[in-house]
Amino acid sequence: MRVPSHIGIIPDGNRRWAEDQGMTKDKGYNLGIDPGLEAFRLCKQAGVKEVTYYGFTTDNTKRPAIQRQAFTQACIDAVNLLAAQDAELLVVGNSESSMFPKELIPYTTRKKIGKGGIRVNFLVNYGWEWDIQDISNQTRNRKQINEQIKSSDISRIDLIIRWGGRRRLSGFLPIQSVYADFYVIEDYWPSFKEEHFYDALNWYAQQDITLGG
Repeated sequence: MRVPSHIGIIPDGNRRWAEDQGMTKDKGYNLGIDPGLEAFRLCKQAGVKEVTYYGFTTDNTKRPAIQRQAFTQACIDAVNLLAAQDAELLVVGNSESSMFPKELIPYTTRKKIGKGGIRVNFLVNYGWEWDIQDISNQTRNRKQINEQIKSSDISRIDLIIRWGGRRRLSGFLPIQSVYADFYVIEDYWPSFKEEHFYDALNWYAQQDITLGG
């Protein structure tokens, strides 16, 4: 089976899951931490070389303070868990903003942890406009674009998996996602199951990958 080199994960549906369980919306974020670690393990077992998680966006910070605090802490906890794995970890986002958690500043340059190996990217306080704002009007080719974006250390994505049923990118790495295949899972992220991951891989293996050629 053809395995994607780079998988992007959009872990959506935390708030809707919490409401379905009779909880307040902010309670759903913490329940998304363990699924993230399980997804990492599955990617590693399958031979995926790079995985990128969508933590929270600059637009997400407009949500009520109690939700903002909850998803920020969930991202901190998730990165700390990943920092205990053999990986090459990078956090990408607007670290000059007060919304960026200072606890994650050390990871804004890629760090080899343990034996290294799989590259793990975590988008925190990320905005697509922030990412591409340095692209010059004189830019003429793909290589120059890749060098000028702030997420330049993240490679092109082969497969994006989105939980929660929404069929949109929500600003997720627009340059790297240009030729990504997009697989949607109806279940909410806290209801992550191993078969979600393997269903996505099986679907991807059946796609005709041409990259526009």
